[in-house]
Amino acid sequence: MDEYVRLTSPEVPARDMVRRSWAATVTALPLGTRITGKVVSRQPFGIFIRIEGVPDALGLAEITAMPHGIELPALGAAVMGVVYWLDARNHQVRVRLG
Repeated sequence: MDEYVRLTSPEVPARDMVRRSWAATVTALPLGTRITGKVVSRQPFGIFIRIEGVPDALGLAEITAMPHGIELPALGAAVMGVVYWLDARNHQVRVRLG
């Protein structure tokens, strides 16, 4: 299996669901919100997270938003972080791990 996993697993909310629920996601996850979630995809630039409690939200933690020296969390790993940006263009909740 490749080190990187695409956004195609059943764990990943469908793109249209993420888009349709964006307003609810923004309301549920204002900037500064602490989140927990599960890694559902790994990419060279970071990880995608299924955020607990907000089933149609997709979080992204880029390598640049991870503590220095941290390894990219494994697929299925539990992670914690803070919402630092709501990317309306891509319908992504940007998360800083830690």
